[in-house]
Amino acid sequence: MKKLNLCIITLFIFAFINVNAQEKKKFKIHTVAFYNLENLFDSINDPVKFDEASPIMEMNEANRAEVYEKKVKNMARVVADIGYEDTKNTPAILGVSEVENRQVLVDLVNDPQLLQKDYGIIHFDSPDKRGIDVAMIYQKALFKPITTSSHELLIYDDLTRKRVYTRDQLLVSGELEGDLIHIIVNHWPSRSGGEARSRSKRVGAAKLNKRIIDSLQSIDPYAKIITMGDLNDDPTNASVKDVLKAERKPKKVGFKGIYNPMEEFFKKGLGSNAYRDAWSLFDQILITQPFLEKDYSSFRFYKAGIFNKYYLTNKRGRYKGYPFRSFADGGFTGGFSDHFPAYIYLIREVKTEKTKTEK
Repeated sequence: MKKLNLCIITLFIFAFINVNAQEKKKFKIHTVAFYNLENLFDSINDPVKFDEASPIMEMNEANRAEVYEKKVKNMARVVADIGYEDTKNTPAILGVSEVENRQVLVDLVNDPQLLQKDYGIIHFDSPDKRGIDVAMIYQKALFKPITTSSHELLIYDDLTRKRVYTRDQLLVSGELEGDLIHIIVNHWPSRSGGEARSRSKRVGAAKLNKRIIDSLQSIDPYAKIITMGDLNDDPTNASVKDVLKAERKPKKVGFKGIYNPMEEFFKKGLGSNAYRDAWSLFDQILITQPFLEKDYSSFRFYKAGIFNKYYLTNKRGRYKGYPFRSFADGGFTGGFSDHFPAYIYLIREVKTEKTKTEK
């Protein structure tokens, strides 16, 4: 009986030591996110771009400046909120799409809700026929860009054989608090004309994306790569599954493989945008295998999410439950975007000094 009691006490002590040790582990956490800003155009007519077709330029000229100011403020509110509940910080890195130019990003990061975070901007003008681009903003205190480049997507219409002018893909390599990571920001061709007819364009975009990833992995097979964006395809479409060969389960991701945490959400019926009473998950963030390692001495993947807070959802009308978009029926709704943002958390263990008793 005494031996039994001694064993129980010993097990209790070991359990207490183990729990105590786990409690002392601390982790640093950062949000990496993507957000389609839904036609973030300024109120000035650009003679070089076809911005006349943007919602804000179709409005009464007297109202444009006021609408633009409100639109920027709404976008800043969302950006400031993504991941804040868990990290107590705004995103360290944010990829964006549907921005007209660099100036709208300057206005965004200088909004009072974001100003103190001192965001840097990476943006290139693309040949998109609507005049919209992709870009990236980052907290200068957390992320240091090393190289940036814009990669042109050369695709052609299947019927006319004419070139389709669309968004470039943005590649940024840099250090997140000393850890080298690579980010690709995408906005793949739309489904205009139907999913089947436009499919080859997104497959072409995926092939370009894969070439960029392959080029990074040829230099460093263990490169930590994040590819994000509005893909205009779901996680199960050919562009993502067949070209990128993205896996739904982390355990299936092999060497140089790609994991898509968004596919699990899609399988559960969740989405980031809606059309004709059907949800799609076009906004995705995918990562390469090194982010899945269990050695937390450098930043690793923790979890993913769709940022769909209550205020981002329509509360009434025929679009009840849809993302509360900024523009509809020729006017400004006071809303945000027709897409929800996607995000992932990256974590790294913070080494703490051992106490005297631990030594």
